[in-house]
Amino acid sequence: MIDDQRHIVTPEGVPLALTLAGPVPRAVAYLIDFCIRIVVYLVAAIALGPLGGVGWGLLLILFFVLEWGYPILFEVLRNGQTPGKKALKLAVVKEDATPVDLNASLVRNLLRTADLFPSFYLAGLITMLIDSRFRRLGDLAAGTLVVHVTPPPDSSLHNGTAPLPPDWAVTVSDRQLLLNFLERSPQLSPGRRAELAQLAFPELAPDAAEQQLRQVALHMQGAGNGAAGS
Repeated sequence: MIDDQRHIVTPEGVPLALTLAGPVPRAVAYLIDFCIRIVVYLVAAIALGPLGGVGWGLLLILFFVLEWGYPILFEVLRNGQTPGKKALKLAVVKEDATPVDLNASLVRNLLRTADLFPSFYLAGLITMLIDSRFRRLGDLAAGTLVVHVTPPPDSSLHNGTAPLPPDWAVTVSDRQLLLNFLERSPQLSPGRRAELAQLAFPELAPDAAEQQLRQVALHMQGAGNGAAGS
């Protein structure tokens, strides 16, 4: 499996690392989706075959709808994941890590024909191998990436941590940064969490700084939930 990472920084200053999916997992995901469509075609052919010409006409319409609509429908409505991508824990996202939208999905999938040229996705494979982010032609045009989906945050990381009120006047920006840290800290390495915590509490040791930052963030989360419920 050929994989790499793309590092981006959110507008709040929080770094994210996207693990890019190489050709092999993407090919396996495509084969799973292809097999699903084949099963649908076989079932439809058995059901529509007795209708003669009308049945075959309906089957051709179904073929057109599935070949073009299947990936777009799932990518837009299912967080960038077709069943094949979900099975391989992959997802299509925009280059800034935001969810793929209808326009981007349309572009990347309509250009699949160009990726097929001359046959067996040869153009798409060559483009993915050349591009540092493993993008095929459709991804380049749409500004999308295929990435490995990170597991959901482990809420147990905060278990047993008591909230602690901040000892400074918290601004709206401070509150947003604290909540972002709380949400994304399970995805960060211990070293990176300690580094960010010491930016907030440089007078403390790394472990103590991280603990205090998490306590303050939990307090802000609780305060926000209380305000929302009032």
